[in-house]
Amino acid sequence: MNEQQGYLEHGTAAERWDRGVLFFDAKEYAKAARVLLTVTAEAPEQLAPRLLLARAYYHSAQLSPAEHELRAILEQWPVEDYARLMLGRTLERQGRAAEAAPHLRMAAAMAGEFKE
Repeated sequence: MNEQQGYLEHGTAAERWDRGVLFFDAKEYAKAARVLLTVTAEAPEQLAPRLLLARAYYHSAQLSPAEHELRAILEQWPVEDYARLMLGRTLERQGRAAEAAPHLRMAAAMAGEFKE
């Protein structure tokens, strides 16, 4: 294990969560994802770290892991409208607009955004 990886994985889950948020806020998305992955592995029942992990994957162009995490989130929390929106955008970014469309429509409806 290299020194940086040790730093990323060091500390309690709460300390790693804080570190992941700091990396995310600093737009160090790949580092944030590496830290948050350890938090989500330890506490998979926590929604906030999983959503931030998916966002970090998305922003660091790790679209396949983002999609996987978002689908897992929606399996556990099917009414999580932000995860639904992110999944739609992740699919769009992968050139899968037809697959994205129902997720984007559902997210908009869940957020109360109806077309006139």
